[in-house]
Amino acid sequence: MVHSLSKAELSELKTSLAGIVGDRVTDGLSVRQHHAHDEGYHAACAPDLVATPRNTGEVAQIVSACAAADCAIVPWGAGTSLEGNALAVNGGVCIDLSQMTEILSMRPEDFRVTVQAGVRRIQLNTGLRSTGLFFPIDPGADATLGGMAATRASGTNAVRYGTMRDNVLGCTVVLADGRIVRTARSAPKSAAGYDLTALLVGSEGTLGIITEVTLRIYPVPDHTIAVVCVFDEVGDAVKASMATIQYGLDVARIEFLDAPMMGAINRFERAAYPEAPTLFLEFHGMESQVKEQFALFEDICAAHRGRIAASASSPEERSALWRARHNALYATRALVPNRRVLITDVCVPVSRLADCLLKAREYLDGSSLRSTIAGHVGDGNFHAFILVDPERPQDVEEAEALHHRMARLAISMDGTCTGEHGVGMGKRDLLREELADAVPVMAAVKAALDPRNIMNPGKILP
Repeated sequence: MVHSLSKAELSELKTSLAGIVGDRVTDGLSVRQHHAHDEGYHAACAPDLVATPRNTGEVAQIVSACAAADCAIVPWGAGTSLEGNALAVNGGVCIDLSQMTEILSMRPEDFRVTVQAGVRRIQLNTGLRSTGLFFPIDPGADATLGGMAATRASGTNAVRYGTMRDNVLGCTVVLADGRIVRTARSAPKSAAGYDLTALLVGSEGTLGIITEVTLRIYPVPDHTIAVVCVFDEVGDAVKASMATIQYGLDVARIEFLDAPMMGAINRFERAAYPEAPTLFLEFHGMESQVKEQFALFEDICAAHRGRIAASASSPEERSALWRARHNALYATRALVPNRRVLITDVCVPVSRLADCLLKAREYLDGSSLRSTIAGHVGDGNFHAFILVDPERPQDVEEAEALHHRMARLAISMDGTCTGEHGVGMGKRDLLREELADAVPVMAAVKAALDPRNIMNPGKILP
């Protein structure tokens, strides 16, 4: 089983890894500290060594060396995760995939692309620009695609294009014993055996390290309109978003931001949005269709006592509008200096969303901690951003209590404690509450693929 290595064992392992990646392995303090934090609030967890491979073969050799030493292995992408998914809670070796940045193949005629795990979302779309295609999954951060697959990421476009679960067609993975496995071929569909791709997507590096990903890509829309709509009440905003979907409008994004969040964004962006419950939407399609959809949405907005605050169709204007939503985390963090943010991630059936959102805001308003809310209301997913001082245990305790209270509320509504961020370190008990009898089955899969528990230990399973 995984154990803490002595100084002599670490020195021996470092020498072994240097034989694989040369000077791309280090025990330098600054590098280890860089890999000790993600974008969440968790306490720092530094690895003992950081190795930076450049291809699948090097990853396999590193894993084999770590397996021989019973050393914990933690994969790392861009460090943008929020649940401590890539923190080295047991020390060990951090395998930093950020230099695996090659776009391996583009097959625009098949609407697919294969990339190394360290390719970032914006890099991929820049590389696809000449093809007239794009990859739509947008979690906000410029995350690595391997990390997005490992955490089953989602984001603002999920209401139309789905999540990483829907858009990863296959992957190459290194298992705990160093074996390299390709989970799928390039056929448009397959019924061949167990769906290992689906098993690996969302496994957070606990079953293996994803080193290459084949993704579904889409035509760039002929025309796009972004819209900002303001409401007096949270319930009206949520009901308008539900009506937009129920009427069958071809909407690509529906994002909700509450009044405190809009205030934070105004200060961070030096903007002047109304500080009220707000929807950010985007419509994709042929120009005539998009204009028709926009007109129908204006009627829906008015019927729910909303008003259009802004709209944009040029890429530059749309980017300016969406920058506000993408900067939600940083805007909230800027409200109080030297604070970290605990971000909840509940998701419920859309029919229960208004009730869940209003109750969550009620919980937050009864707290001593400052908070904001934003979310992908088109698919029932929202996030509370709760500011904590990591040096004050009472702050962390209060925020975690709020987090668990909201998660249990969502579970009681037949929802989930995590719509897109993953289980990581902090939701392992909630996973057991949510899925109960399924958790031992997950543990059996983990034991079969990683019997010594060296792959990202301390994550997902209680």
